[in-house]
Amino acid sequence: MPGPAQQPSTRSAQPAPADPAGGVEPSAATEDASGNDAETADVVVVGAGPAGSTAAYHLARTGLDVLLLEKSAFPREKVCGDGLTPRAVRQLIDLGIDVSESAGWLHNRGLRLVAGGRRVELDWPELSAFPGFGLVRRRADFDELLARRAASAGARLVERANVAGPVVDERTGRITGVTARLGEDRRPVTYRAPLVVAADGNSTRLSLAMRRYRRTDRAMGVAYRTYFTTPRHEDRYLEAWLDLRDPTDPARRLLPGYAWVFGMGDGTANVGLGVVDTGAVPREVDWRQLLRRWCDDLPADYGYHPEAVTEPIRGSALPMGLNRQPHYADGLLLVGDAGGTVSPATGEGIAYAMESGRYAAEAIVQALARRTDRGRDLALRAYPQALRAAYDGYFALGRLTAAALSHPRLVGAAGAAGLGSPALLRATFRLMVNLTEPNSRDALDRLLHVIGRLAPSGRG
Repeated sequence: MPGPAQQPSTRSAQPAPADPAGGVEPSAATEDASGNDAETADVVVVGAGPAGSTAAYHLARTGLDVLLLEKSAFPREKVCGDGLTPRAVRQLIDLGIDVSESAGWLHNRGLRLVAGGRRVELDWPELSAFPGFGLVRRRADFDELLARRAASAGARLVERANVAGPVVDERTGRITGVTARLGEDRRPVTYRAPLVVAADGNSTRLSLAMRRYRRTDRAMGVAYRTYFTTPRHEDRYLEAWLDLRDPTDPARRLLPGYAWVFGMGDGTANVGLGVVDTGAVPREVDWRQLLRRWCDDLPADYGYHPEAVTEPIRGSALPMGLNRQPHYADGLLLVGDAGGTVSPATGEGIAYAMESGRYAAEAIVQALARRTDRGRDLALRAYPQALRAAYDGYFALGRLTAAALSHPRLVGAAGAAGLGSPALLRATFRLMVNLTEPNSRDALDRLLHVIGRLAPSGRG
């Protein structure tokens, strides 16, 4: 742990001037032992996605000196459905971000489920813990908005900083910074800090370099999406189609996932599919072709045709159920996709990425205020404990759901029962999207909390 000489700085961490490559130059660069430019901070955050930017914001607003490193230059694309549930909206509000429609957001009222020729609309619940609306915004715009918000709080945002690997103290095995290639000329730079946050996504090269490997007993998912012009672009419901099948499969078996159509409010819709790899999914499925075939079967009033597609199909892996551990050890904290915070139940990732970034920031702030190595380490270990307390039950239920999805007959029967019972459907909806009221006397909320507590955590 950092000694007295590595206590948090008290200077104001203002963003440095932009360099010609689109990032920022280190504010007081020196040279390390290898001759590379070197910069120091209280915390280095690798990756300016929702998890990294949220962590950087909450760290910087306490006065800590934070370096936020992003390998690309904003704006940049990410594969996502672009739909945000009330959990994510709460985090945006806590960041002080204007979420009004006049600020460029499209509000939605809830989720529309389509299955077996039936449609059911489920509104987001009105709760004290979460707002009663969701949002839609393109990730290219969304991620930049969060990164700039972190910078406005004092984080030093460095774009085009491609992190190459960790700097490790050979005596202790602790990470003490990262090396990177900066800008178009890929100038070697070293960024040093007593604590590093890995927010570098599913690939998380930094975690792998620190021997944090993915748990193979946890489900992984895949998502593919594109955009097309549609007259339904201002639809006030996120739409999920549960009858997802591979048209090349002679048995026409249900796939463990769903397809979606989310209106963007700009003349287009984000259309895609997400599937959980339960071991029952054929490895030879061509997901891009499957999405094209599925779009061809959309009703005519959606306005879909191949010429309406505005962007190529892109795909990404979905790391689920806290599948990379430990989330803290040896000076490195894993947040967002790097720590596998995607929900196994729904594939939702942004809300849990932002929440994990906040939990990590809270632990770091406490740790850097402690006076002993032991005290700092104990404070940092509160981060994985916070993740377990928040998600163990819910993610365990998601894993059970993912396992059930490998039995299409069971899924079909459950879906038919749910769509035929409004009360059961509402309860299942609240449980799956993880929107319950803390300390509520409502019978449904109490039941959902009991189910979450009783679900096996699957630790280990």
